[in-house]
Amino acid sequence: MARKPRRYLGGSGERLTVWISLAASTVLIFYGYDQGVFGNVIISQNFLDTFGHPSADMQGTMTSIYNIGCFIGAMSTVWTGDILGRPRQIILGSTVIAIGAIIQASSFSVAQMLVGRIVAGVGTGMNTATAGVWQAETSKMSSRGKLVIIQMANCITGFSISNWLTLGFSFAPKEVDWRFPLAFQIFFTFCIYALCPFLPDSPRLLIRKGRYEEAYEVIAALQGHGATPDSPSVHAQFNIIKDVLDREHMNTYTWWQLLTGHGPKNGMLKRMILGACMQMFNQISGINVTSYYMSYIFINALHISETLSRILAAAGSVDYLIFSFLAYFVIERFGRRRVMMTSAFACSMCWMVIAIALARSDAGGDQYKLGIVAVSFFFAFFASFAMGVLGVPWLYPTEINALEVRAKGASLAMATNWICNYAVVQATLPGVQNLRWKFWIIWCVICFAFIPATYFFYPETANRTLEDIDRFFESQPGLLVHRNKLATQLSRPEIYIEEDERIARENMEARDRTDPEKGGIENIEEEAKEETKEV
Repeated sequence: MARKPRRYLGGSGERLTVWISLAASTVLIFYGYDQGVFGNVIISQNFLDTFGHPSADMQGTMTSIYNIGCFIGAMSTVWTGDILGRPRQIILGSTVIAIGAIIQASSFSVAQMLVGRIVAGVGTGMNTATAGVWQAETSKMSSRGKLVIIQMANCITGFSISNWLTLGFSFAPKEVDWRFPLAFQIFFTFCIYALCPFLPDSPRLLIRKGRYEEAYEVIAALQGHGATPDSPSVHAQFNIIKDVLDREHMNTYTWWQLLTGHGPKNGMLKRMILGACMQMFNQISGINVTSYYMSYIFINALHISETLSRILAAAGSVDYLIFSFLAYFVIERFGRRRVMMTSAFACSMCWMVIAIALARSDAGGDQYKLGIVAVSFFFAFFASFAMGVLGVPWLYPTEINALEVRAKGASLAMATNWICNYAVVQATLPGVQNLRWKFWIIWCVICFAFIPATYFFYPETANRTLEDIDRFFESQPGLLVHRNKLATQLSRPEIYIEEDERIARENMEARDRTDPEKGGIENIEEEAKEETKEV
């Protein structure tokens, strides 16, 4: 008797994928809100009065120490991510953030605020290292990139919410203007509690842990269209995943073997480094200069009033949000490589114009007109960044890392993200004060450097299954990939389609040998192709 498909929150198929995407996106809204809220809090006079008007260096430390917590949280998922599974790891991270929010909102001393920032950061690090992996491992090849882009757009939704909320509460009495925005983080924890307990874990993780029956149920639920754990298409996808995992000799090597290159020859270390460096690109682009300190920069670098600075920062967040959603239409159509390089070039040009405008202003030029130019290109930077450098570095580590160590690779990538984030946020306030217009040249040069790095070292991951990427690295392609057609073509390579058909055909032959009533093997070739299309 055929087993009935298990139904999770929202049912099965595309609807279930949407619910998982919603839960993962809530994590990114959470992150975006946290990223934007504190930079708007520290310009509040009530906040400064409460904490004794800390210096610029101390304000930078209070803001950036959050990223040290994020680094610790991301690294912790190297060990806990696979043990807890994706949904439970996110529930734990969200609980930790709520505790951090309570500590921050009730703070009366710098020391207490620093502790709250670190605790909230630990939870955010856990969540951001997990959500993208969960999304990628439960998505179809054709929609994986788009769904992660939606996640990042929701990250900017959180960032925009923090800007408008702090703008509104800047008119609130006494300390409410900064305590409520910090306490509001708890709302997102309750959203996670309402979603994650009722959603499935990654089928790839379940297979790796030997929980095969549960993996069949999850694959069937994700496929939808009446699929059951006994459906041929479910068994075909299960066998494709398991075939790759078996070839990786799961759990037969140590971290020392991995790091010294004596483990499996499928480029795991190289892939971890590629994912981590791509996350580094995201953070050292200069985006966190604007995300954390937009209002501060408008006040101190462009000499705009506090209220107008808050309004411009909030308007900039809407510009950022709109273009982050527009990236949905280009990420699959043009691929990761082309989108990343184009976006990096545009970001570099924006920083160049900003540096020129501020240099002319410092030299005695028309401060009002040059301020308009600088603000306009801050807005242009948000748009340019949102179209590529925002989403690709978050998507890439979830795709590039080997199936067996995808959670570990994503954790290391996120740890790199957060330590670079800390360095940028810590350096920004002294940089704005001491280097003035020269500070912006740094980001111009760095963004331009992303172009050759992406062109020479990063293979295309669009229009590939996660198993295709494993197969590519099993061929030991070498360090430079710009002349490798398998690495750079946008369409899915035919060799990988044929490999999936072979595995599906062998699976059907084995099934038909054990159950002659299935109809023999005369139509295996065509049926295998159909099953591969479904997968």
